[in-house]
Formats: sequence, structure tokens, C-alpha cells
Amino acid sequence: MASGQTVLQFLPSTVGLSARVHPVVVFNICDCYVRRSDQAERVIGTLLGSILPDGTVDIRNSYAVPHNESSDQVALDIDYHHNMFLSHQKVNPKEVIVGWYSTGFGVSGGSALIHEFYSREVANPVHLTVDTGFKMGEASIKAYVSTNLSLGERQLAAQFNEIPLDLRMVEAERVGFDVFKKTIVDKLPNNLEGMETTMERLLVLIDDIYKYVDDVVEGRTAPDNHIGSYLAESMAHIPKMTPAAFDKLFNGSLQDTLLLVYLSSLTRTQLSLAEKLNTAAQIL
Repeated sequence: MASGQTVLQFLPSTVGLSARVHPVVVFNICDCYVRRSDQAERVIGTLLGSILPDGTVDIRNSYAVPHNESSDQVALDIDYHHNMFLSHQKVNPKEVIVGWYSTGFGVSGGSALIHEFYSREVANPVHLTVDTGFKMGEASIKAYVSTNLSLGERQLAAQFNEIPLDLRMVEAERVGFDVFKKTIVDKLPNNLEGMETTMERLLVLIDDIYKYVDDVVEGRTAPDNHIGSYLAESMAHIPKMTPAAFDKLFNGSLQDTLLLVYLSSLTRTQLSLAEKLNTAAQIL
């Protein structure tokens, strides 16, 4: 091959890169989308977090960045972005810029321009997308990194590649996320409905554990030491009590919850009645 020949090449991104996002980031993105100006089709913003020892990008916080975009150009408020980042650094200096987010389904035309800006802020930024239009029937959340296509020293284009994304949340957060990702919600679950849903999931998990243990004992499934350690640790945290004592404890907690619901309803009724009496007194 001649030494002066121009070569078309891909500049690969980090191999095996993955991301982990906390639910507060998703809720913050949706809140910014709801509060957007009428003429804005989508919102974009900065992702904050850290790089874990195994190379996983841990996304823990975010903030929106004002922007204007058309078919061929994008304008970001860079001063606002830097001021917000400095403010976040004062509160939590361990959180650094790890990428950016946008609402919508997948990568859009202006994403390459925005990604180029964030590539100057941090090496190999992560692009997180949240489908607020529910095009796939639910709020699809995906993460991407960019790979550059170059001809010699000239960069021709940027190719976005999807990377594994782990959405970590506790059970209380999952209840809210399950409500959020549906296209139609008749009403928000109250405390009793949330407790019922949690207990149903707990029963399903217990049935799965029973099935796994029985399969291991009968020789239908190969034993796994890690699963055994998790089960033993979980059982060690369960207090030893008789079924009658557990029923009494659970029913007592349930009665306390019902009492709080009743007192809250009674308080709302008293406040509504007092407001109507005060209004009638002012009219008379």
C-alpha cells in the first residue's frame, strides 16, 4: 500500500462500556419535559455522576440546559451549563459530567452536534434518551456512545452505538416508575393499593425461591453457591417469630395504616367544611 494513500477508518469508543441510571434522573428529565416552553419539541441537559471501578458510568443527577435547534444547527446556552455545573460541584464535588440527555425516541439529527460539544467537556460522553412520546407503548430509556468515522485526518460523521443500561431502583421507587411508564393512568395508587401490589410481588418471589430450592434438592437444577449465599443472608435477616405473632404484627400495622387514612380523610372534610362556613360568614 502506498504511504500517501488516504484510509477510511473508524475511531472506536471504549470497549465494553455500560451505564447505570438512578430513577431520580428519569423523573427529573420528565419534569423538565413537562415544564418546557410551548415551542420546544424536546429538552436536553447534562448528566452528572461518576465512573465506577469496573468502568460503568453511574448516572446519579442531571439538569436541563436551555437550547434552540433547527434542521441544520443547534444553539446551547453554554454559560448556563457551566454555571449550573459549578453550583452542583459546590454541593457534591464527587459528581462530574458524564454525558447528556434528550427526550424523544432514539438519536435525532442534531444529536451529533450536541454530542460533539459534550465530547469537549468529558472523554467519551454517554447520551441518554427518554421516550416521552411513548412510541413503543412505554417510556423507552436507552444509552448511546459515539464512534467517529474519519477519512484520513478529516472527521466525516459520528455513529451512535447503544450500550447496556441498568436502571437501579428500590421497591418504593419501582412502584412510581411503573405508574410513570404507562401511557394511560386512571389514578395514582393509594397506600393500601401500593401495599397490596408489594405483597403480591413478594409472594411471586417466594414462589420462585421455593421452586428453585426444590429443583436443586431434586437434582433438576445445578446448585449455585452465590444464590445460596444470598438466600442464607436473606433468611438470617428475618426475625424468628411464630405465624401467630407475625399475623398479629402485620394486622396491627395494617390497622395503623387504615387509621391514618381515616384521620386524613376526616381532616380534609373538616378543612373543607370550615372553608365553606368561613365563606358563608363573609357573604352574610
